[in-house]
Amino acid sequence: METRATATRWRTVDIVVASIIAVAFAAVFYAWNNLWNALESFALPWRAVIYGVWLIPAVLGPLVIRKPGAGLYTELVAAIVSALFGSAWGLTVVVSGLVQGIGGEFGFAATGYRNYRLGNALIAGALSGAGAAVFDLSVYYGDTFSAGQKWTYAALVVASGAIVAGAGSWALQRALSKTGVLDRFPSGRERVAV
Repeated sequence: METRATATRWRTVDIVVASIIAVAFAAVFYAWNNLWNALESFALPWRAVIYGVWLIPAVLGPLVIRKPGAGLYTELVAAIVSALFGSAWGLTVVVSGLVQGIGGEFGFAATGYRNYRLGNALIAGALSGAGAAVFDLSVYYGDTFSAGQKWTYAALVVASGAIVAGAGSWALQRALSKTGVLDRFPSGRERVAV
């Protein structure tokens, strides 16, 4: 029987899979960065509806690995690799990844890392988005946006985080689980409803 200490201890396979998720999403981020920049002429703050893709590792990591720190680790490694790929935002993406990972982590920490259902994924995505919005409004858009635009931007990033990162990661984890690729993880062995 697994004790609480062994349930939270990271195995080599946990680190490897979390790292693979992170690197895969860093490649996605590279394309997403280009899309974000291409939409610059699109009225800000409305392009924030696509923001949630950058938050997926913060939610998918914990849903797959199911260990404390998985959201932070996966999002931070994805941000570091994204910076190494040559992100337009330079090293600030590492700080952004840290903030987003911490936000995502809270969605699962709130239940003591015992609940990995859709509701937790939605909360994790929304909290990751909230952290991202606060960071962005402090670093990038503080002087650019009016008060109304700041609230709109924050609401859109939080909603995108909940829907794209939260629900999207939950659906992706369930789809991966059905293939058998996650059978070495509790997330791949459970056959539970929402």
